[in-house]
Amino acid sequence: MNIPSALKKKDLVALTCPAGYLEAEKATTCISTLRTWGYEVLVGKTMQSSSRNYFSGTDEERRDELQAMLDDKDIKAIFFGRGGYGVSRIIDQLDFKAFKKDPKWLIGFSDITVLHAHLYRSFKIPSIHAQMAAAYNDGGDQTPSILSLHKMLSGKKLKFDVAGHDQNKPGKSEGMLIGGNLSLFANIIGTASEPDTKDCILFLEDIGEYLYSVDRLLVQLKRSGKLNNLAGLVFGGFTDMKDTPRPFGKNIEQILLEIVEEYDYPVCYHFPVSHTAENLPLKVGAKYSLAVTKKKVILKEL
Repeated sequence: MNIPSALKKKDLVALTCPAGYLEAEKATTCISTLRTWGYEVLVGKTMQSSSRNYFSGTDEERRDELQAMLDDKDIKAIFFGRGGYGVSRIIDQLDFKAFKKDPKWLIGFSDITVLHAHLYRSFKIPSIHAQMAAAYNDGGDQTPSILSLHKMLSGKKLKFDVAGHDQNKPGKSEGMLIGGNLSLFANIIGTASEPDTKDCILFLEDIGEYLYSVDRLLVQLKRSGKLNNLAGLVFGGFTDMKDTPRPFGKNIEQILLEIVEEYDYPVCYHFPVSHTAENLPLKVGAKYSLAVTKKKVILKEL
């Protein structure tokens, strides 16, 4: 593993939007928080985009800004403003030669799942699945999710001890932690970003999907072998789920339970990683231990 260095005060960090558009004012608290933490902050043009469509700029603008930040040796971490959709449109055009020699932390989730998987698959460089710019607003900067991110960036290996669930499959395991957004993780199968999940702890979350779509995505993971031979499986939040006029016939918990019924590795439900304020930072591509019981779950970086 080629692990980026912990951040120190006066380090330069950058903020960019490689995917969906974000109103500039929604990043104000994030920027001020990063400065409060002692970092110098470079705000990319895509964070102040005048784009009138879904994206924070053209593919070329988003690609070129991210490329420049990846190449800049003075930048020690890149925070992403928003996910949505867009990284998969530019990922194959990015050059990681300089980044491999001098890696830095990449921080984000949702559509950023593509980048997390790509770094692990291609370079074995860890990155951080964590909150993005808008989550710092309305007191979000004081939530456990963002305060834990600050500790992680400072070099601390974190241990999360959270409530269990009656349907948890008890067990203990160790493995490389990979995953992120279910839709994006399924979307990268068959691409240059597709990771090998064997002996890994896989975590998944999603938002705003139809129940049948979640079932379809999980069946895709199963059929492609991504759920075979895992060290463990962590289900995060599946929020704002929708149903069709003619009901699918199962709720989200029933869908998740059914998909893992045949496996004997530890599985936990409702881990606080999601598209809500409960989105604890996790290092994709780092080694973790997982201990699951009905009463509690402990996920610890090793």
